[in-house]
Amino acid sequence: MVQFPPEPPVRAEIGIIGGSGLYDPGIVEEPREVKVYTPYGEPSDYIIVGTVRGRRVAFLPRHGRGHRIPPHKINYRANIWALKSLGVRWIISVSAVGSLREDYRPGDMVVPDQFIDMTKKREYTFFDGPVVAHVSMADPFCEHLRQEIIKVGKELGFRIHEHGTYICIEGPRFSTRAESRIWKDVFKADIIGMTLVPEVNLACEAQICYATIALVTDYDVWADRPVTAEEVTRVMKENTERARRLLYELIPRLPEAPDTARCSCCRSLETALL
Repeated sequence: MVQFPPEPPVRAEIGIIGGSGLYDPGIVEEPREVKVYTPYGEPSDYIIVGTVRGRRVAFLPRHGRGHRIPPHKINYRANIWALKSLGVRWIISVSAVGSLREDYRPGDMVVPDQFIDMTKKREYTFFDGPVVAHVSMADPFCEHLRQEIIKVGKELGFRIHEHGTYICIEGPRFSTRAESRIWKDVFKADIIGMTLVPEVNLACEAQICYATIALVTDYDVWADRPVTAEEVTRVMKENTERARRLLYELIPRLPEAPDTARCSCCRSLETALL
């Protein structure tokens, strides 16, 4: 069984993993940078620990500050292990994605409820021997956390989609037109990105409740709508500000413990085949 430190030196209840454009949450009070050592090597960066409206929060930029780490080189196991070792019970992931649907427009938010994994060479599990565990991923995201995100997003007046299948590709390259049409028309995915897997798998194995706020920056190439770097940068900046507002309202609403009737993330190993 994976061993986490029983008494973390710095405690946090809620973890935030920031994606492209979100390298500093900008909402953490009394921030303290913490270096966490893990059996899997170094996390993406120092973890910023502090408070948001009275709740203890740990923030980790997925790509490192300055976007130093490409998606296929992120040390996902170290990131999740580090957050778990600090006592985190909830993880809110923020991720930039492309759209595979006309009605999921740039600037929209999506709270995915399923994913398709098209990655190729990542470290997918904590259970790589001698203990092996087969954890169910039928419903990969925390439904309790998903519904809280959706509720707050609607209250803030954001265009937020309650369902979506996220197809995760290896990167760092984008899809060809042929691939993009397959993701859309054959696989029936709704959004596309490069970082969800294995982050979501590992959070489940660590029994941490996990959900993603996916921020649509543009249409994937199936749409044949060329976009400029300036457009993507502008939308990403606007998305980042909306994500900060959502996080600021969401964090104080989360209970100390998840509702196990609405989510099994926090007890996933109870039903795992060991």
